[in-house]
Amino acid sequence: MSSASSSVRRIAATVLAAGAVVGAAALPAAAQDHGQRQHPRVEISRVQADSPGRDDRSNRSLNNEWVEITNTTRDAINLRGWTLRDADGNRYRFDNVRIAGRTTIRIHTGTGHNTRTDLFQNRRDYIWDNQADTATLRDDRGRTVDTESWGRRHH
Repeated sequence: MSSASSSVRRIAATVLAAGAVVGAAALPAAAQDHGQRQHPRVEISRVQADSPGRDDRSNRSLNNEWVEITNTTRDAINLRGWTLRDADGNRYRFDNVRIAGRTTIRIHTGTGHNTRTDLFQNRRDYIWDNQADTATLRDDRGRTVDTESWGRRHH
């Protein structure tokens, strides 16, 4: 009888060990899948690439072309060194900008005075292509945080 219970213990130990190995191997894959489904902490939430009215390059028209970025977390995030680019390589670099938790900021193309919710690129020409373009937000390490594309892909 002791031989039978010894065999049962060995089989049970083998099954448990095999389960632990399978579980350990599956954990990184499950964690990776979960990470891909999460929303970015900071995201491009809206783009107005075609300012309303005539494109007359007035500051008013330029400032009606903008990108909104939203912090989806409760905590403030410093965007120092982050960049916002279009498909042609035009780049806006954030200085010491803190975006409060659950807040949206708007980055305008034209000139103006920066506030907590409105930033200005101080450009004299349009950045975003009305027909098709891609806005890319990168963190201070150059990693893509979010992208937003519109129109047909041309780049």
